Amino acid sequence: MPQIVTSHIDLIRLIGGLLALFLGGEALIRGATALADKLGVPKLVIGVTIIGFGTSLPELLVALQAGSQGAPDIALGNIIGSNIANLLLILTMGALILPVASTARNLRRDALVMLLATGGLIWCAWRGQVTRLDGEVLTGALILYLLIVLIGASRSKIVEAAPIASLPIPRALLYLLAGMAGLILGADQLVIGATSLARHLGVSEAVIGLTVVALGTSLPELTVSVISALRRQNEVALGNVIGSNIFNILGILGIAAWVRPMTVAPHFLRLDLPLLAGASLVVVALVLRGKPLGRVFALIGLATYALYCAWITLGADAITAQIVTLIANVQR
Repeated sequence: MPQIVTSHIDLIRLIGGLLALFLGGEALIRGATALADKLGVPKLVIGVTIIGFGTSLPELLVALQAGSQGAPDIALGNIIGSNIANLLLILTMGALILPVASTARNLRRDALVMLLATGGLIWCAWRGQVTRLDGEVLTGALILYLLIVLIGASRSKIVEAAPIASLPIPRALLYLLAGMAGLILGADQLVIGATSLARHLGVSEAVIGLTVVALGTSLPELTVSVISALRRQNEVALGNVIGSNIFNILGILGIAAWVRPMTVAPHFLRLDLPLLAGASLVVVALVLRGKPLGRVFALIGLATYALYCAWITLGADAITAQIVTLIANVQR
């Protein structure tokens, strides 16, 4: 009985942490964009920095919290799992509603940066660790990338303005503070609940990080993708996914490793990182060729993601047994 009660408390912590992360991220972005607009910060800077980085803040808080509590598998699983979910679930959900265009010139640059960042992550994993120096290099690369984006966008004839929430300064500050509190509290409860639940259920922390935590911290990207598809602005969804993947590796992993170097477990190299590399290569190839990401891509991506989640949670033996049972029932 005490173990069941403890598991329920852990589950409540996990769900509550996810909810606090989502609401906190939304409040922080709304307050920060409104405050920056009131202070005269250019909309271009708001769009590239506050909104772009804001959708990755849940991953950052979870990575820092997991690192400080000695759970690097959750931190890395969250980053890797979020990037896989971005490509195979969130992007494909948008493409299922409306095929995603990939003709914008900036998307090609950003797609290549995403591929290079993914290669850097795999290189660190191959070495078995992400050192403080690696973190500094990754963070420096992110700063350089942001400068290139800002300079390139400022020279463009058409600059996409960030949506600004019109709020008075006191209310914007209230949103900002409430958002920060929600993110900090949510990250703390999510990591505590996830690690404890993993122990009680006999599931590895990496699996929890790759699935539940990764999906939860990717809710902002999912919201952007679906809304963009419904508004027939799917190119925005593609840019958001690519930008989020870049932020997750260069920014989230870079800052987390700079604060506390982490060891990379070898099991990430068996399936998770090869799948991330393969999905990244497919998306980059389609973007470079200017091909739309249509419903066939979406269905294949969703099926792949479903199989991946089943594989890491149930295991190969359990999946094989289920398939054999299903075939036997059909034959009867």
